[in-house]
Amino acid sequence: MSPRVIAFYLPQFHPTPENDKWWGKGFTEWTNVARARPLFRGHYQPRIPADLGFYDLRMPEVREQQAELARDAGIEGFCYWHYWFGRGKRLLERPFNEVLESGRPDFPFCLGWANHSWTNGTWKNSSGRTAMLMEQCYEGDDDFREHFFALLPAFRDKRYICVNGKPLVLIYAPLDIPNVSSFLRLWRNLAKENGMEGIHFVGYSETSSSWQMLQNGEKKRVLPKTSNSAEVFTALLGLGFDGVHSVGKNRAEMLVNGRYVRLVKILLHRLGCRIAPPTTYQYRDIMKHYYVKEDAWENVYPSILSQWDRSPRTGNAFDIYINSTPEYFRETVLQARMIIRNKQPEHQILFLRSWNEWAEGNYMEPDLRFGRGYIEALRSALTQVL
Repeated sequence: MSPRVIAFYLPQFHPTPENDKWWGKGFTEWTNVARARPLFRGHYQPRIPADLGFYDLRMPEVREQQAELARDAGIEGFCYWHYWFGRGKRLLERPFNEVLESGRPDFPFCLGWANHSWTNGTWKNSSGRTAMLMEQCYEGDDDFREHFFALLPAFRDKRYICVNGKPLVLIYAPLDIPNVSSFLRLWRNLAKENGMEGIHFVGYSETSSSWQMLQNGEKKRVLPKTSNSAEVFTALLGLGFDGVHSVGKNRAEMLVNGRYVRLVKILLHRLGCRIAPPTTYQYRDIMKHYYVKEDAWENVYPSILSQWDRSPRTGNAFDIYINSTPEYFRETVLQARMIIRNKQPEHQILFLRSWNEWAEGNYMEPDLRFGRGYIEALRSALTQVL
């Protein structure tokens, strides 16, 4: 049986008044993608889209074509990144709202709450000074209720992806929510009051250079390594999450490069120091350390990663994956399938990073170098008999 592949979907590919103000008229994700330049010999930049071109997500034809390509790849549905900053403030909501209201494309979806603040450090910052653009706020139960009812039409949509009959909701920064267990309980109760069986909450396990845990109500940082995966996952599940989205990227980089060397580079980068040349990793070396045995737990949902290069966003970067190919990505998918093969079919979930994170070099959509290679590689890996 083929696993349930759910691809993260970024809605940044259309102009908004806020981005016009912060970054210049007409800014979208494509702005920095198109002006990226190679940082070293053989560096694959810029990355130019092929079949879909430099699209605008306000166009329904584009969204239909994306769904068709994803369906061909064997992807079950998209996980749209959703932004709610408190007091009803949203950003980038138009593409998903139009998908919901129009009923098109007829392709499954779920939502991931990207509950983090926006700063001008997200993209190249010529001033060198980080400033807050949109702060993530948590305004208490009344705001949580407003948030829930804003999403209720989506939860009731026949296309919404469910696990055990419950709508799947992913939380990007689970430990940032004050009294997160109370929040989870509130939404589950509201779901039941509105005719649903509950909510299947999944907590993202790696949102920084180190894993985070709660101990006695306080955050604790833990260096990513294979020996503490069980502790981190168990702590997150203990808060009331139904599942954990396991991401092995930071752990793998530390194991390949040496954890303290990488931490120093991260610190220098955050202080505004640009390291030249960037730190590069062989894609296959990363994948050797990407998974842990706990990824086979019934309620842990690993990720599959095709490529990685954030230099279009940052100008320089300390983590660029080189020599990623569709063939090597196919090996990764087969490796992930072997890890989850003994789970119940409902829980054989793999989150794909990502469908269209072009400024992270992290996408499945066709480009001029590989064409539909990654789509074909995913389909081949998902249909192979294990």
